[in-house]
Amino acid sequence: MAEKEARARIKINKLLEESGWRFFDTPEKKANILLENNVKLTASLLNNLGEDFEKTGNGFIDFLLLDAQGFPFIVLEAKAEDKNPLFGKEQARKYAISQNCRFVILSNGNIHYFWDLERGNPHIISCFPSPETVKGYSSFKPDRKNLVCDTVADDYIVLTQNPDYKNDPSFQNELSRQAFIETNKLRFLRKYQIQAVQSIQKAVSEGHDRFLFEMATGTGKTLVSAAIIKLFLRTGNARRVLFLVDRLELEDQANKAFIAYLRNDYKTVIYKESRDDWRKAEIVVSTVQTFLAKNRYKRLFSPDDFDLVISDEAHRSIGGNSRAVFEYFIGYKLGLTATPKDYLKHIDISDLGENDPRELERRLLLDSYKTFGCENGEPTFRYSLLDGVKEGFLVNPIVVDARTEITTQLLSEQGYSITAKNEDGEEVEEVYIQRDFEKKFFSENTNRVLSRAFLENALRDPISGEIGKTIIFCVSQNHAAKITQILNEYAHQMFPEKYHSDFAIQVTSRISDSQQFTINFTNNRLSGTGNFNPLYKTSKTRSCVTVGMMTTGYDCPDILNLCLMRPIFSPTDFIQIKGRGTRKHNFTEELIDPQMKDQVGEKQKEQFKIFDFFANCEYFEEKFNYDEVLNLPKNSGDESGQGGETRPPNGEYHSIREDSISYSVENKIGLDGMKIDRMYFEKFEQKIIEHPALKEQVEAGKWEELLDYIEKHILDKPEEYFTLEKLRASVHTDRRISMREMVEKIFGLIPYFKSKNELLDEEFDKFDSRYLPKEEYFSYAKTVFKAYILDAEFRDIIDQGKFAYLNVTPYGEAFKKLSPELRKAIPEYIKDFVSLNKFVA
Repeated sequence: MAEKEARARIKINKLLEESGWRFFDTPEKKANILLENNVKLTASLLNNLGEDFEKTGNGFIDFLLLDAQGFPFIVLEAKAEDKNPLFGKEQARKYAISQNCRFVILSNGNIHYFWDLERGNPHIISCFPSPETVKGYSSFKPDRKNLVCDTVADDYIVLTQNPDYKNDPSFQNELSRQAFIETNKLRFLRKYQIQAVQSIQKAVSEGHDRFLFEMATGTGKTLVSAAIIKLFLRTGNARRVLFLVDRLELEDQANKAFIAYLRNDYKTVIYKESRDDWRKAEIVVSTVQTFLAKNRYKRLFSPDDFDLVISDEAHRSIGGNSRAVFEYFIGYKLGLTATPKDYLKHIDISDLGENDPRELERRLLLDSYKTFGCENGEPTFRYSLLDGVKEGFLVNPIVVDARTEITTQLLSEQGYSITAKNEDGEEVEEVYIQRDFEKKFFSENTNRVLSRAFLENALRDPISGEIGKTIIFCVSQNHAAKITQILNEYAHQMFPEKYHSDFAIQVTSRISDSQQFTINFTNNRLSGTGNFNPLYKTSKTRSCVTVGMMTTGYDCPDILNLCLMRPIFSPTDFIQIKGRGTRKHNFTEELIDPQMKDQVGEKQKEQFKIFDFFANCEYFEEKFNYDEVLNLPKNSGDESGQGGETRPPNGEYHSIREDSISYSVENKIGLDGMKIDRMYFEKFEQKIIEHPALKEQVEAGKWEELLDYIEKHILDKPEEYFTLEKLRASVHTDRRISMREMVEKIFGLIPYFKSKNELLDEEFDKFDSRYLPKEEYFSYAKTVFKAYILDAEFRDIIDQGKFAYLNVTPYGEAFKKLSPELRKAIPEYIKDFVSLNKFVA
């Protein structure tokens, strides 16, 4: 057996055991894996497959997995590490049919596919399914014909909201029809939304069971989801649906929407800790974090509890631990996103699979199109921002490009240069760029100038005249705290007695109730309502100051201003942030007094402003290379200094220089949109760096040669004198990052350096998947697992059996509360499967 094939078999063996399959009998259960099982491929079988009916022969199934009764259940076809698992597809199909198996697994030890022969195509999975999971698959037999043939018209949802609407005299009267629709809050599907639902029907008719929708923010993904949920439930293709989000405010939004749209036909609940109500509902809404906590999705749910799983903001739900939840449940899968990830663009899959199968695995697992069965790079349905603007459903921004004297220098090629004195008293030059703002370069005066520029030029609410609702994006939580304080000071000056330090509120993860703040801001009751007009329901707080919250999927249609007080380098982040303002809104709807509504008339949102203080729009319009990943700019500056202030030893610089707006221009975005709107779906993920030798090694997947080249030709050289230790210090992680990881990060093969705790969680999840301790032991097992890895003293106590010392270690109580089996299993597992080196600080 070739070396690469042998390595693949070893990995597959381990993956099978971790998923609950058994090579040997145990006192409790019999073995359920047969190796190299001989089968005869009959003439009739080959004839059915369209092959020469006279040809017969024997075959050997690499792994035949058995069900609880000992019957053939799954055919697992193994390939060598350098071979694409799909190469074995047709061979595995023959074996599966010969054994009357419905399911196939294709694997090379690194990349794995699961295939239900009765439904669609093989889809990539991150781990092997357990026997219980596949048992759930067996019981799910959807009726495709009913789903495909169901008629979907514009009143598909209205028939659920008000099935007798056509018989109402008010609806039949042309003059009162619109008032009837608004009073009853009826939601008719737009033409493109009908097309979205019909695209699902077409895909199912073609044998697909995974779908991807690329729909711009504000185009009604939740309403479309409601129609699709109804389609699956009423046609018998789903008994219960799971709608997964990754933030609490999105959970609340989705739940309210589904109740409003489907209340007369189906029950919707948010899954809570009490966890009993979900069984009584057809639609369950939850955050993925709720399902992940203590691996709740595996403990409390069966794989067949949900026949349709919809993943909101799917570009994030298929990475890391979230993917485990997504894959656990059987049935149909729908991903919704405005910003899909295409990690396979311009990648030679066959070549990459041979040279670096692990890199290919990462790309396959993170690629939105591959995950949702759209291998050709085209989604099941697409409706872009440009489509929405041209058809009058969305609005484009007015971009306010404003720069101060200081930010202009930070944004320049030369950077912001100062002259400082080092420890020896020698004058040295220090250069700062835009990435350093509020990280190493601090300027109170700049923050004040930016805040005042926003306040003086913000779009005003058309009803009350106060500053329109705004989201401000900052560099860090500390920066958000500063901006919040400054805005409240200025608001007090500009609007005396109107605000009491609640004009702006910080909404970041360290602020208690921050998730509820986002919900209240949407519902126009953050800090109260009607501050300028008691008959107008709008949030007293006008500005939410955040860092990463309120970006993806946050629905607040009356936003009039977005402030970018930080540089942005990711096109995904930029599109998501911009999308917070694109929704249309009729402000008159928030008036409480009907007479006042008639007097005011419609006040529609026609535009919103983006205050771009760090030239982000220019960057994505003119500088961002959509074909290549840009290298980080080098910190090199000119000869001019900014004064002889001494730089603090930690490398930070606090400027006391006066600042003012030096450049400001407004640009109203037309129907053609921004370049990022036009080109986003043609983005490239090809990774290159300037050095031709490194580029060549990466393209060839020759990691040993690449790392050897770096060590011999780049490290410890007098030009820049890079050292491994200095590089490790520069990435600010809590563990020792390897050079391989650094190179992977530079070329975009990994999105970031995982922290020590993230790695610990991943390792414990593998252990938990194998041993699945009872929930009462879960927290104790996790504590002991992490402590054994991180604390050498605790590890020595356990290994040496010095149990009397458990009384003096903080982890002793947790260890004592474990079952005897877990006390033994945890150390043994770590010794066998976990490398302690990667957790060293």
